Amino acid sequence: MITQLPPRQNVLARRDAIVAGLRHLLPPDGVIAETLRLKPYETDGLTAYRQVPLAVVLPETTAQVAAVMAFLHREGVRVVPRGAGTSLSGGALPMEDSVVLGLMRLNRILDIDYADRLAVVQAGVTNIGITQAVQGRGFFYAPDPSSQLACMIGGNVAMNSGGAHCLRYGVTANNLLGLKIVTVEGEVLELGGAYLDAAGYDWLGLLTGSEGQLAIVTEVTVRILRSPEGSRAMLAAFRSNEVAGACVASIIASGIIPVALEFMDRPAIHACEAFAHAGYPLDAEAMLIIEVEGSTAEQDELLGRIRAICARHDPISLKVSSSAEESAAIWKGRKGAFGAIGRISPDYLCMDGVIPTSRLADVLGRIREMSAAAGLQVANIFHAGDGNLHPLIMFDANNPDSLGRAERLGAEILTLCVEVGGCLTGEHGVGAEKRELMGVQFTAGELDQQRRIKSAFDPGWLLNPSKVFPLQAAPA
Repeated sequence: MITQLPPRQNVLARRDAIVAGLRHLLPPDGVIAETLRLKPYETDGLTAYRQVPLAVVLPETTAQVAAVMAFLHREGVRVVPRGAGTSLSGGALPMEDSVVLGLMRLNRILDIDYADRLAVVQAGVTNIGITQAVQGRGFFYAPDPSSQLACMIGGNVAMNSGGAHCLRYGVTANNLLGLKIVTVEGEVLELGGAYLDAAGYDWLGLLTGSEGQLAIVTEVTVRILRSPEGSRAMLAAFRSNEVAGACVASIIASGIIPVALEFMDRPAIHACEAFAHAGYPLDAEAMLIIEVEGSTAEQDELLGRIRAICARHDPISLKVSSSAEESAAIWKGRKGAFGAIGRISPDYLCMDGVIPTSRLADVLGRIREMSAAAGLQVANIFHAGDGNLHPLIMFDANNPDSLGRAERLGAEILTLCVEVGGCLTGEHGVGAEKRELMGVQFTAGELDQQRRIKSAFDPGWLLNPSKVFPLQAAPA
C-alpha cells in the first residue's frame, strides 16, 4: 500500500488564509478550493490511490507560476505539479496539505523555427499537439508515448517519456534543447536554447526526468524533425513469449534499428483485437509489431532482412502491411492497448522496468511463473527494441487482497529487472509506485547523493513530496 508523509497540521490550520492569498495572485477561476471540485485532482493514472489536496491552482503564465511558487514557499506549503494527470506511477498524487499546481492552461505554442528545426511551447501543450502544429510543413516531434493524445510536454520532460518510436529517435532527453523553469522560491531561469549543446553543466540532463522534484517546467524548446518519406509496419506472430523475445534479441543483434519494435502477448493481442479490429493473429501466444521507414526501396530491403530473421524463429505468421491504412490499423491496436485492457479487467497496474534485450526471453518466462504464483493475470505490452517492459498486472482495486497481491507482484517484477542488469523505470518515472524499491537499484551512498541534489534545489523538500525517495529518508 502506498503511504505518504504525514500532513503538516499548521498548514491545514491555515488553509483559508492560504487559499485567500492564492486568490490574490490569480484570476477568479484560477483557484479551486471546494471539496467537490477538488475531486478530479485526487489521483492520476495510478487510480488505486487517492487523496484530495488542500487546493488547486491553474496559472496561465510563467509569471503567475513564479508568483504562486514564491507565495507558497514563504508559507511553507508543499506543491505537486500536474499536467494532464496521465502519470502511471503516482507522479501527480497529491497530499492533504499540498497545493496542486496545474499547468494545463499554459497551452500555447510560442514559436516554430523551421530553419533551425525547433519549436518553443508551453508546458501544457500536448505531445501530439507539437506534431499537429508542424506536420503541414513536413515535420514532426519524435517522442510518442501511448498517451500522446492527452499527455503534456511538461510531464514528458518530468518523466523523460519515450514511446514506440524511441528505438530510432530517442526519448524526450534526446529531443530537448531548452527549458524555462521556476524554482521553489519563485525565480525564473532559462536553460539551454536554440542550439544543440550549452556551455557549462548539463542542467537539461539534470532536470529531465527529475519528476517535479527540482523545479517547475513552464516552457520547453524541442527539436522537430523532417517527416520520413514513408513507413511500413509488419506483424510477426509466435508460439511463445520466449520465442518472440529471442527474435527481438536477434533483430537488435543484427545491427538493424527499426523505427519501432513492439511486443504483445496473448492477453494483450485478444484485448486489442476486440478493441481495434486490426487483424491481429488470435492463435498466437506473442506478436511483434515492427516498423521501418525510408524510401520504398529502403523499406523493402529492411523488411526483407527482418523477415529472414523472424523466419529463423519458426513464426506462426508474418504479415507486411501493404498500405498506409493497414499500418494505421496495426498501430491503432497498439496505441489503444491500455484502454483495451481496461475493458477486460476492472483495474491494472502498469509496470515500467527496463532489461537488456538479450534477457527478454528469460525475463518473460520468469514473469509468467511469478504471475501464476500470485494468481493474477499479466498482459505484456512493451517497447521490446530497447528492453522497456510494460507488464500490465490485472486486479480488482475494490478487493484489498487483490490489490496487495498486485503490488507484491509488481515489486517482484521490477526487482527481477534490476537483478538481470536493468533498472526500475524506463519512462514512467519512480513516483510513489517505485519509491520504496529505490534501494534495490541504488546503494545508500548513491541515494544520499541524489538527496543532496534535491536539497540543493529544494531545501525544505516542498516540491512533489512523497515521491522518488523512500519515505524514511525524506524530511517530514
